[in-house]
Amino acid sequence: MGLPKKVAVLMGGPGSEREVSLATGKGVSKALRSLGLEVIDIDVRNENFELPEGTELAFIAIHGTFGEDGQLQRILEKRGVAYTGEDAAGSEMAFNKISTKKRFQEHRVPTPEWAVIGQRAYPTMSLPFVVKAPRQGSTVGVYIIKSADEVGPALEDAASYDREFLVEKFVPGRELTVGVLGTQALPIIEIIPKGGFYDFTNKYPFLNPQAGGSAEHICPAKLDDNLTKEIQEIALAATRSLDLQVYSRVDVLLPADNKPTVLEINTIPGMTEASLLPEAAAAAGISYVELCRRIIELSAARKGRVSA
Repeated sequence: MGLPKKVAVLMGGPGSEREVSLATGKGVSKALRSLGLEVIDIDVRNENFELPEGTELAFIAIHGTFGEDGQLQRILEKRGVAYTGEDAAGSEMAFNKISTKKRFQEHRVPTPEWAVIGQRAYPTMSLPFVVKAPRQGSTVGVYIIKSADEVGPALEDAASYDREFLVEKFVPGRELTVGVLGTQALPIIEIIPKGGFYDFTNKYPFLNPQAGGSAEHICPAKLDDNLTKEIQEIALAATRSLDLQVYSRVDVLLPADNKPTVLEINTIPGMTEASLLPEAAAAAGISYVELCRRIIELSAARKGRVSA
């Protein structure tokens, strides 16, 4: 399958993950240039971004709000520009943690107990639980609640993000993530945060070195072959439940009873040097450059895609 000759890498965005997106964009841009493509970097600040004439493909490197939630995809579809990743509907559903949970439930994908509450409601779930703003990425708007006095401040803070929230039973366990390329599950990564949980600071320590964040990644995770296969199959089932076709990263918890449970799916996971998807791909023998190539090829094969 031939690659497009002229690619615009869309990076930045107006959301909370702007700096991470710029780092992802730079990495992708460098990789695509090494493939001999004409690459134009576009710093997207709002919906009025311009694409150079003759752009054959927009490579979306914007995480979180606007880039990952279907908004940007709809704009590109209206303009008749082909783009990487999932289509608008798939992106929107996967980005919404509540819609994702409903699909998991319908398709019997194991996931922690959950409920939805409005702004003025109080969770009835027994402690500990997690409150999540449903339409934020990269652990933004996520609150682990272990005592009753933490509930009020968390709900008040979460109200700045949305009018309804996902309440999820807190499941202690090993933090795992599974990259998926098309129908291929990549080697599993175990994440061991330095402190607390794998939040924004631990994911992207280069953005705030003073915060002391970081995490140890073990790839492939130390799991027996049967459990490894089971977790990879569950990750693939999770992507199928949302009709995802291109690439993603599935976050999984493994409690002490070794019964894996799926938290959520990221459809535009980080692609910085510190990111998990390139690390898992490398463990499968797929270089960063080859990963970018495969994302383009899988995007071109996506059903219902818009041709340039």
